[in-house]
Amino acid sequence: MGRPLLLSHSPPIADLNVRQRTAHGVCLLLDALVPKKSRGERVFIQPPARYDATAGQSTVPYHGAASPCASPRPSTIYSPGKNRVTTHRILHDKGGNVTPKDVLAYCREKGVKAVDLRFMDFPGLWQHFTIPVNKLDESVFEEGLGFDGSSIRGWQAINESDMLVVPQADTAFLDPFTEIPTLVMICNIQDPLTGEDYSRDPRNVARKAVHYLKNCGIADICYIGPEAEFFIFDGVRFDTNQHESYYHIDSVEGEWTRGRDEKPNLGYKIRYKEGYFPVPPTDSLMNIRNEMMQTMIDCGIDVEAQHHEVATAGQSEIDMRYQDLVKMGDQMLMFKYIIKNVAKKHGKTVTFMPKPLFSDNGSGMHTHISLWKAGQPLFAGSGYAGLSEMGMHAIGGILKHAPAILGLTNPTTNSYKRLVPGYEAPVNLAYSQRNRSASIRIPMYSASPKAKRIEFRCPDPSCNPYLAFSAILMAAIDGIQNKIHPGEPLDKDIYDLGPEELAKVPKAPSSLAEALAALKSDHEFLLRGDVFTQDVIDTWIQYKMEKEVDAMRLRPHPYEFCLYYDI
Repeated sequence: MGRPLLLSHSPPIADLNVRQRTAHGVCLLLDALVPKKSRGERVFIQPPARYDATAGQSTVPYHGAASPCASPRPSTIYSPGKNRVTTHRILHDKGGNVTPKDVLAYCREKGVKAVDLRFMDFPGLWQHFTIPVNKLDESVFEEGLGFDGSSIRGWQAINESDMLVVPQADTAFLDPFTEIPTLVMICNIQDPLTGEDYSRDPRNVARKAVHYLKNCGIADICYIGPEAEFFIFDGVRFDTNQHESYYHIDSVEGEWTRGRDEKPNLGYKIRYKEGYFPVPPTDSLMNIRNEMMQTMIDCGIDVEAQHHEVATAGQSEIDMRYQDLVKMGDQMLMFKYIIKNVAKKHGKTVTFMPKPLFSDNGSGMHTHISLWKAGQPLFAGSGYAGLSEMGMHAIGGILKHAPAILGLTNPTTNSYKRLVPGYEAPVNLAYSQRNRSASIRIPMYSASPKAKRIEFRCPDPSCNPYLAFSAILMAAIDGIQNKIHPGEPLDKDIYDLGPEELAKVPKAPSSLAEALAALKSDHEFLLRGDVFTQDVIDTWIQYKMEKEVDAMRLRPHPYEFCLYYDI
C-alpha cells in the first residue's frame, strides 16, 4: 500500500515527528526498565544506525509465546535459559567488519552444528545446501565449494556445469527455524576455471551496479527501501493438466466466508478493499505478523512497521528500513524466508504473487531510492517537491525506461493482472508529490533533506530483488548522465482524468510479453559498466518467454469455458 508509519529515510531523532519520537521514547523506557540479563526473555540488539542513543544490547520481553497464535520456538536456539543466543547476526557484534575468523569463532561460541550456504537463482528463488560445521575453515571463504550449476534455472549448460559458491562472512546469521544450531551465509558464485564472478549470478549484477555508480562519480551509495506486500492464507490448492485447471484459496478473513459454517463463524470478515487497517479481531493475523517482525529483528533486519493491507484474506505488509542496494537484496531474501517459515509454523501459507485474488487489490513492492555522496543526500533541493535537479533527472530516466524496467521489476504473467486501473495500481507512467495514483511519487512526510527520495510504485514482490533494484538504479543513472527531464508533474487524481487528457499519459505495459519486448529493444543503459551483460538480458528474455509467456499462451483458461463453452 505504501503508507509506512515511520519515515523510510530519517536517520536523526530530531527529524522525527511527535509520534515517532514517542515510539522511540517507549523503546528507551523499556530498555531502562527491563533487566539486561532477564531469563526467559528474548534478547536482541537495537540496530546502531537506527537509534544512536540505544546502540548496544537491549533487552525486551517477548510476548509471542503467550499469544493465542504462538507456538514454541525450535528447541536449541530459542529455549529460554538453555543455550539461548542474544542475537542471530554477527554483523551487530562486529559493526559490519566481519572476517572468516570471526565467523569461525562465532560458530564455536554458539555451538553451531551446520552451515547453510545460500545463493539466488536466475528467476528469483533462494537456493541452498548444507555442510557440517567442521567442513568450514578459512580456505572455504577464499576457494569456495563446488556444486552443479546446470541444475539451477537459467544457468550453466550441462557440459560446463561446475560452479563455486563463495560464502560472504558479513552476511552470516543463525537460522531461527532449524532444529540444530545452523549458521546461514549468502554466497557469491564463481567460475572454477577462471575464478571470475559469474555474470548470471543476480547478486553479482547488483554488486556491479553499485560499483558502476561509484565509478561514474555520481554518488558513493544507493539506498533502497522496498515495501513488499504479501498474502497469508489458511490454505491453497491448485493444479493444471491436460483435462483440468483450477485454484482454490482458503482464508478465515475472506469476505466470501461470511456464510460458511465454521462452528462457530464469528463474523469478523474483511470486506473487499477494506483491510487497511482495522484492529483485531477483524485483523486476525496481528500476532503472526508480530512474530515475523520480531524474528526479522532477531536476525539483524531493521523493521519499521507491520500492518494489514487493503485486500481481504490476509494481505499484509512489513516495512524494512532502507539499506544499501546489495544489502537490501540480501535482506529481501531473508524477509521472504522468515515470513514463509513463520506462517508455516502456524499452519498457514504465504504468497508473494502480485494478484492471487480477483476483484481486490494486488501486492506491490513500492521501491524507494535515494543517492548519497560523502554523507549528503543528493536528491534534496529547492525544486518541485523539494527535489534537486539530480533527483528530477533520476525520475526522468526511470520514466523513460519504465516499460523495459518492468520486464525485470514485474517479471511474471501474474504481475500484469495487478497493473490494471481501479486497484490503486500505478498503470500510468507519471510522477507527483503525494499522489499515489502516479507510478513515481515523491513522499512528503518530512521536510528533512535526509528524508528526500523517489518512490517507484510499479515493482512487485515476485521480482528478483538484485536484478530489479539494479535496473532501477541504472535507469536513474542514465537520467542523471543525460539530464533527462521528466516533464510536468501530474498532481491530479489520474483515475479521474477525462479520456482525452488521460490518453496523453504514457501507460505501463499490459502484459509480460509487452514488457519483455520493451526490454529487448531498450536495454543499452543496462549494459553500461558491464552491469547487465548481453548474455544476461538475452537469457532472461528467452527464459521468460519460453517458460512463462508461451507456457501460459498454450493452456486453456478456466474463464474461457465460462465465456465460450456453449458457443
